[in-house]
Amino acid sequence: MIITGTAEEQEATRKRIANRLRRAQGQLAGVIAAVESGRSCRDVVTQLAAVTSALDRAGFAIVSAAMRDCVTDPAGAEEAEGLTAEELEKLFLALA
Repeated sequence: MIITGTAEEQEATRKRIANRLRRAQGQLAGVIAAVESGRSCRDVVTQLAAVTSALDRAGFAIVSAAMRDCVTDPAGAEEAEGLTAEELEKLFLALA
């Protein structure tokens, strides 16, 4: 994944995305534990919704970074990632 900006900005973006994914991973472990322990439907679905939201936010952050790269350097971003504007749109819509 190509991320533009200073080295500090790139690292901050990577960390933010990784943290979102770790949060989703922890929430998914909670869903599994809830199912295995026979927790109520309400508890399981509430935790599952949190996982879904965390994954959506991570996906949007990744697509957002790619879109930012295309706006900053359209030719460079397309060469590095091979993503056209149409492909970015499809990625974005896949998350919706």
